[in-house]
Amino acid sequence: MRARLKSHWFLISLGLIFAIGFFASEALTPLLELTTLRSAIVFAVMGSMGITLPAQSVRQSLRKPLPTLLAIAINIVVVPMMCWPMRAYLPAPIFGGLFVASLVPCTLASAAVWTRKAGGNESIALMTTVVTNLACIAVVPIGVALVLAKTTELSVTDQVWNLTWVVIIPIVLAQTMRMAGLAEWADRQKLRLSFLAQLGILSMVGFGSIASAMVVREAMQENASLFGLQIGQLFVSVAMLHVAALVFGVFAARVVRADRESQIAVGIAGSQKTLTIGLQIAIDCGVSVIPMMMYHFTQLVIDTMIASYWSDASKSKTNSNEEISESLRKGV
Repeated sequence: MRARLKSHWFLISLGLIFAIGFFASEALTPLLELTTLRSAIVFAVMGSMGITLPAQSVRQSLRKPLPTLLAIAINIVVVPMMCWPMRAYLPAPIFGGLFVASLVPCTLASAAVWTRKAGGNESIALMTTVVTNLACIAVVPIGVALVLAKTTELSVTDQVWNLTWVVIIPIVLAQTMRMAGLAEWADRQKLRLSFLAQLGILSMVGFGSIASAMVVREAMQENASLFGLQIGQLFVSVAMLHVAALVFGVFAARVVRADRESQIAVGIAGSQKTLTIGLQIAIDCGVSVIPMMMYHFTQLVIDTMIASYWSDASKSKTNSNEEISESLRKGV
């Protein structure tokens, strides 16, 4: 029991934090006005994860750049395009939140972790993470301006400025610190830095749950049964979006004749989205944060199962090859 709690503490904490923020939202609403605190938390999370990204991954992925470019294109372009048709049946605030989730970059930690667990090419996942996070200062404002202009009052200039401060600067600063001699220290402290980053994400979940409660109260007052149906539709849509992007990535990598390890990396890194930036953007834009949280939870559950399946398949293939080699050796 203790081992299971230790293994799943983040998901359990995420649920508890969301419940507390949601049901105590009326008392906690003033916290939403602390925009500087929210930005500082995102800055700290991005910095603590950015300093653990090894620079040699860039060199490795540049040797065969096509799978990495494919993963980046899927994350930046294909996922938002897949999300676009869902506006036909999702209400504006919920679709706005889901579209924000589709725009934000690849997650800094779990994409590489899940790729490694599945037996994929970790350097592709890491490179996709770096590029999509750096590119988000253009991708997110442009996407929001094109699709959600009527939903949000946040200007493109404000979005670019905010994302530069909470994404670009901490990542660049963190990588500069690695090159200045802190790489070994960061590698030794990777678990602690990851834990601190997770605490920061949980804090952002708290802010997001408070904002969600306000949206839910308004929707429930209008039509409670309809809102329940919309949440069900959203859950199905989120799962479909993530799985579709992952499957598209795997088959697209197969089409360009990438090896199995690269196919896995393209599928996972192309489809994963970061919770931290997504919550920040959703709150700033005034759209529902529920889709972003649902996407994050769904990708963790689905990718855990898929990564385990791929890992078992790799081990089985390896054992089979070893048995064949041993048989041939004995036959010789």
